[in-house]
Amino acid sequence: MHRLAVELCGNASSPHAAGRLAARYVERAREQVAAAIDALPEEIVFTSGATESNNLAILGVAAAVRNDGRPRRRLLTLGIEHPSVLEPMAELGRRGFEVEFVPVHRDGRVVLEALEAALDDALLLSIQAANNEIGTLQPLREASRLAAERGVLVHTDASQILGKAPFSVEALNVDFASLSAHKCYGPKGVGALWIRGGVSGAPIAPIMFGGGHEGGLRPGTCNAPAIGAFGVAARVAMERLETDASRIGALRDRFESELSERLGEQVRINGAVGHRLPHASSVTFYRYGGQPLDADALVVNLPEFDISIASACHAGTPEPSHVLREVGMSTAEAYGTLRVGLGRGVERAEVDRATERFVGAPLLRRSARGCPDPKAGGEPVELRRGDHQHPETETQALNETPQ
Repeated sequence: MHRLAVELCGNASSPHAAGRLAARYVERAREQVAAAIDALPEEIVFTSGATESNNLAILGVAAAVRNDGRPRRRLLTLGIEHPSVLEPMAELGRRGFEVEFVPVHRDGRVVLEALEAALDDALLLSIQAANNEIGTLQPLREASRLAAERGVLVHTDASQILGKAPFSVEALNVDFASLSAHKCYGPKGVGALWIRGGVSGAPIAPIMFGGGHEGGLRPGTCNAPAIGAFGVAARVAMERLETDASRIGALRDRFESELSERLGEQVRINGAVGHRLPHASSVTFYRYGGQPLDADALVVNLPEFDISIASACHAGTPEPSHVLREVGMSTAEAYGTLRVGLGRGVERAEVDRATERFVGAPLLRRSARGCPDPKAGGEPVELRRGDHQHPETETQALNETPQ
């Protein structure tokens, strides 16, 4: 990324030598991202992230239908999708399309019988590969098979799954897939849309105009440094996939089993336990007596861990997670739920420390079982540099000069 930003900073769309050299790195990244999902390089369109990719796929298919006069105007999706799927769907509803939400089970997996019944005369099904909050993996192969039998296009938001679990667009038989670099340890602000057969052969039209970049579908000077880094991140993620998934999945299971054993009915593990991303854990906490507690209070007492009560797309909003409400949680339960993600670098000692801090938290301590010392964690602490890997303040981190 640094090399393309500083040393090879030519515009990858320019015909001069510096531009051609930068373009070689962009095309290599296209090959690397394609290889990560079992696709062809010419089927990859680079974007600013999965949000843009989702918008481009959904609105682009609708634009293509408007242009060729196809009669189908029904769109299908799930109520637990990311807002970057739900909002363009809502916009198309305002433009005269019919949007239908297929129900999901309490574990977040789509009700296949309901999906099958809804597919007739539909234009597009947008169904996530994996949920961003509870980690549930959708039965995408079965859903795509049902859609293909009825001539329905399938788009999947695959941003969460890249580098976390196997994902092959060929094996799953989808038509469009949205990707995000930062979900596989690449930079933020870059992603891709995979289009079966490439731009020229797909029923999709541009929604922005101004240049012939990315096959004419996505105008604008490409972000070569971020794209190059995306390619490297995708390659590394696939090289590490099996090892990372096994190790991190075991640590996640250890974390959840310890909480369940020691806190009993004060915790509930959410999502499809046998069909989840290996790093994802969604846990609802209850006070002694059965009432959901305010998960924010737990986060305040765990300042050394980067844990959130919702996905980044809901940060700063007062409303509870629509994903948790859609799978049947009450408002109180949604506010009592933490979203825990185990990163690539996490170690067993850190997981065990987090478990002890949860078990010893004041709001939960009363019914904790098997905790030898009720003072082992949970009390507010003064955070010092030695406690964790981050600088003491964000401002200091931004101002420090890299060594």
